[in-house]
Amino acid sequence: MIQRILSISLIQSLDSVPATCILGPRQVGKTTLALETGKNRAALYLDLESETDRAKLAEAEYYLDQHRDELVILDEVHRAPGLFPTLRGLIDHARRRGSANGRYLLLGSASPELLRQSGETLAGRIRYLELAPFSVLEPVSISTDIHWLRGGFPDSLLAADETLSLRWRQDFIRTYLERDFSQFAPRIAAENLRRFWTMLAHRQGAPLNTAELARNIGIDTATVTRYLGFLVDLFLLRRLQPWHANVGKRLVKAPKIYVRDSGILHALLNLPNLDALLVHPVLGASWEGFVIENLLSHLPAEATPYFYRSSGGAEIDLVIDFPDTELWAVEIKRSFRPRIDRGFHEACSDLAPRKKFVVYPGLERYPLGADIEAISLRELTEVLRKR
Repeated sequence: MIQRILSISLIQSLDSVPATCILGPRQVGKTTLALETGKNRAALYLDLESETDRAKLAEAEYYLDQHRDELVILDEVHRAPGLFPTLRGLIDHARRRGSANGRYLLLGSASPELLRQSGETLAGRIRYLELAPFSVLEPVSISTDIHWLRGGFPDSLLAADETLSLRWRQDFIRTYLERDFSQFAPRIAAENLRRFWTMLAHRQGAPLNTAELARNIGIDTATVTRYLGFLVDLFLLRRLQPWHANVGKRLVKAPKIYVRDSGILHALLNLPNLDALLVHPVLGASWEGFVIENLLSHLPAEATPYFYRSSGGAEIDLVIDFPDTELWAVEIKRSFRPRIDRGFHEACSDLAPRKKFVVYPGLERYPLGADIEAISLRELTEVLRKR
């Protein structure tokens, strides 16, 4: 069992709220984390993809009340949306008995229906946690470059070789297209969605242009928007929003789009190994997305990420807005000798960030100027985690 950093937050949540919900894409390790956590307390596990376990909940209120002294783990809970009102009643009843916290651990593959149902009926009773793929801080004993190539999904990252890793990711994509997408959104054509997903991979890190995407695929802009929202809700895409404060300049207003897991990105582009990746045009954008996902997976909950780009060329890859109004500027370079562009200096002049970093593939931390530091991804991720 590889220790997940989220396990600390999960234990804290179970001790402080009645229900905790772990969201994330399939195969990211939600069930493994839940079962490992359940070993340290009396726990009951129900997989709602199993007909046998769903049958146990035919009289859900009665059945769950019989296990009121256990942590009930409900896997793939989006398959039973009618369960949420029952959970609410049981939680409220337990509160009156003075034993409300740590009763339910819900696991879901980021279903929008799950978010809506639980948000409506369990408000004030539930805390959401996102389990992302493995980050560079989790102890998998694999180099950063291999981690970047394979992505962070456990079965891909820990595969015996590159061929098996790529095959797992290709199967993952196929399973989503043939099974999971039809489950969550039956009216979406799988082939159109595959073309759309692949096109976004080619445009990794580019500002969203819905009209261009619609023309290239032969669908309308409303459908593009629906596809984007669907992939974002399933934690497969990230929309990084532009900085919106008034700085007296014309700013890019469209979000930047990233395939969140670098391994899935490389599988969509059919990049089987590091040699193929290093000569592909997506190289810089892929590294940028990998860095951003790792940093954001350890961002304090109150902090908000943006990018900054003006029409005049001033640009910062990642702006982190902390709740105390402190800004950090992060530039991302795939060079072992990173150089600062004029656009970064101009953008920093516009925003006046408190700290300025350049993330590069090397290990040494050193100054690039009076107030700019070159830093490794692992070290900056650790700095954010401890903030």
